[in-house]
Parts: sequence; C-alpha cells; structure tokens
Amino acid sequence: MHFVDINCDMGESFGAYHLGRDEEVLDYITSANIACGFHAGDPATMRETVKLALEKNVGIGVHPGLQDLVGFGRRDMKITPQEAYDLIVYQIGALYAFVKSEGGKLQHVKPHGALYNMAAKSASLSEAMAEAVYKVDPELILYGLAGSELVKAGKKIGLRSANEVFSDRTYQEDGSLTPRREANALIKSQEAAVSQVISMVKAGKVTSLQGLDISIKADTICIHGDGEHALDFAKYISKALKNADITIAKISDY
Repeated sequence: MHFVDINCDMGESFGAYHLGRDEEVLDYITSANIACGFHAGDPATMRETVKLALEKNVGIGVHPGLQDLVGFGRRDMKITPQEAYDLIVYQIGALYAFVKSEGGKLQHVKPHGALYNMAAKSASLSEAMAEAVYKVDPELILYGLAGSELVKAGKKIGLRSANEVFSDRTYQEDGSLTPRREANALIKSQEAAVSQVISMVKAGKVTSLQGLDISIKADTICIHGDGEHALDFAKYISKALKNADITIAKISDY
C-alpha cells in the first residue's frame, strides 16, 4: 500500500480576514506549512491559520523564510550557516507559541522559497538548519527537496526527514526543480501534474525536462495554495490519488 502526505503553504497573507481560500484548501490536505512573518504572514494570520488547522486535524508545520517581505522570500541572499540557524530557531519559536497557546503540537519544519533552494544544494547551510530544528525539538520532522542536502543533513543529525516532491513543478536531470524564471518551470495541466505525482509515489521516478527518468522518493507532496485554481486542484489531486489506491495521511501518522 502506498501512503503520502499532501502539504500546502498557508498563512502567506496579511490580516486574518484574508484566510478564505486557505480555510477551504485545508479540507483537502494533511499538512500545513505556516508562514512566520519573515517572508509573509503576521501574528493575527498565524494565530487564525493555526486554529483552522487544528479544527481540521491538519498537521502544523513551521514555514521559515528569509527576511524578505518585498521579494516574498524568493530572492537569494548571502547568509552564513549561523544566520541560517538563527532564522530557523527564531521562526520555530514564533509559531510554537501560537500552537502551544491553542493546545496543539508542531509536526514539522519546511523552509520556504530561496532558503529551501539554497539548503537543497548547500551542505553547510543544511547542517546548520537541521541542527536548529534538532535542538529546539528532535521530534519535529524536517521537510526537504527529495534527495537534497537538507534531507541528508536531517537524517545525519537524527531527525526524521521527509522527501518532498512537487506536483506542479518540472525537474532537472540532477533532481532539482527547474527555476521559476525559466520556461516550462510550472506544470499547468492538472492531468499532467497528477500523472507526475502518481509516478513519483508508486513508481519512484520522475521524467526530467531533458527526457531522462530519474529515481525519486515521495514522502510528501507540495501543492500551492496561492494560485487562481488552488482549491480546484486540491480537490482534484485528492480524488485522483485516492482513485489510484494511494492513501493520503499526515506524515506523523504513517
């Protein structure tokens, strides 16, 4: 039997009154990555998103990013491993307080945007970030790009590490995601996106843009909640995976 977690980035707006779409998408995912104010989000949005996730029994994750509101955390910044460590500890602490105050428990940590991509290729940044997570709570699950330096660093220090794959992104021959600035980085067809996901989960492979089949492990699938058709896609992929005999569950439950 095949199991997979579906995660989605949440709370990436400002002011809790903007949470309408997030609330609906939460019905079709199993884990939520909640922004902590550095690349997006604010205290009210964090609190309300945590409350919604708990009400819907969705696993709660910290979504720490670079301190870059204008660039939405997607612009590379030169930071040291110590700065990466501090970024992670700080943002875990911020979300932990809201989760604790609502009677919940944190499930995971998934870096955002440029920080995520930088860690995927940098062993030194990844080791610092994994250490930050481990020192705060060794029971937290670290999400990273499948096969990346971040996943390796998490396993090395003793964290449970989840290999993440993307439903709507194309891949390069080295297993990295095609940069958003390049053509064909995004998969716009729902059918094509789901076909890629099913292959990754059941066959353990994905076809790169160059036409090469590469091995990949899929513990959790990222879907994006900020697109125009985010809710429709969340419904579509949830139904399609179930029809393919894939069980969708919080990563902490399997």
